[in-house]
Amino acid sequence: MNQPSRRARDLGVVVGTLPTGAHNAITDVGGVLVGHTTVDDGATLRTGVTAVVPVGLGPGRWTLPAAVFTGNGHGKLVGSTQVDELGVLESPIVLTATLSVFRAADALLTYLMDRRPDGLSFNPLVGEVNDGHLSDIRRRPITEEHVLAALRGASAAPPAEGCVGAGTGTTALGFKGGIGTSSRAVRVAGRPGTVGALVQSNVGGVLTALGVPLPVEELIPDAPRGTPPGNSCMIVVATDVPVDARQLGRLARRAIFALGRVGAAFTSGSGDYAIAFSTAYPGQPVAGDGDLDPVFAAVLDAVEEAMLNSLFMAVTTIGAGGRTSHAVPHRAVMRRLSAAGRLAPGV
Repeated sequence: MNQPSRRARDLGVVVGTLPTGAHNAITDVGGVLVGHTTVDDGATLRTGVTAVVPVGLGPGRWTLPAAVFTGNGHGKLVGSTQVDELGVLESPIVLTATLSVFRAADALLTYLMDRRPDGLSFNPLVGEVNDGHLSDIRRRPITEEHVLAALRGASAAPPAEGCVGAGTGTTALGFKGGIGTSSRAVRVAGRPGTVGALVQSNVGGVLTALGVPLPVEELIPDAPRGTPPGNSCMIVVATDVPVDARQLGRLARRAIFALGRVGAAFTSGSGDYAIAFSTAYPGQPVAGDGDLDPVFAAVLDAVEEAMLNSLFMAVTTIGAGGRTSHAVPHRAVMRRLSAAGRLAPGV
């Protein structure tokens, strides 16, 4: 299927009523960079690395408030227990493939040690999903150079989406998955703020957009049966709203809840994790719990839209063993959403 990659909003799929940030991406949160390394030989290797790099981690401030929420723990989120225990993030967040997570963690350790020559303890945070449907995962192709390239090449530009970086070989909700991102502008107790989300989608279930189910067998009737629906999802949420680690745990939970909106099945073998952190400058008064409702809404909407972007921006991919993950057919989606009255006016 030949079609251009298009984000959800380009198709008239608008999630929620909150305004987006300037680029509708996690990098709309000031001080958050994203970098990708894609490993794709056009045949059996369809994998890579995605790095979320908070520039606030540096001399004078080696931690940011953070939290991890585990929707289902069938995964290998290296470094998560220390984030849980201390409520801080002390490294960039690296995403990759399941069997490459340990090599990626060692490479991230190299990066951290280079930045802090006097350090004696580091907690690299590395997440993963299983891209073994399209990539020869047992080859463990990710090297230190791949990870360092993603970290050092990270920028504040809108991140590439779809089949890129850690999303190169993923399959989600029956279709080709990938990397997706979105953001929302909020006001908390009268102060402006931004919430951004980035996802690595590989989750099973039935794709749902704006409440309308879009099963792969109906949108692509001739698609081979038995295609794995995908398993696992990594979600990163960033905000510049001043919140503490406990409150970030509340944000991370909403990020997992948002997977239900897009039809995630939350199966036993799915490792579903959310990491949330704040870049707010130290010393600002922490937002009150009663003021967080707009932030909760922003997380839910941004994660939902990031998931849709990860699918709509992906392209049909043939990988290891000749297996195929089909891109979501945009026209079929638009027909169904239009019939249900869900498309934005003018599309």
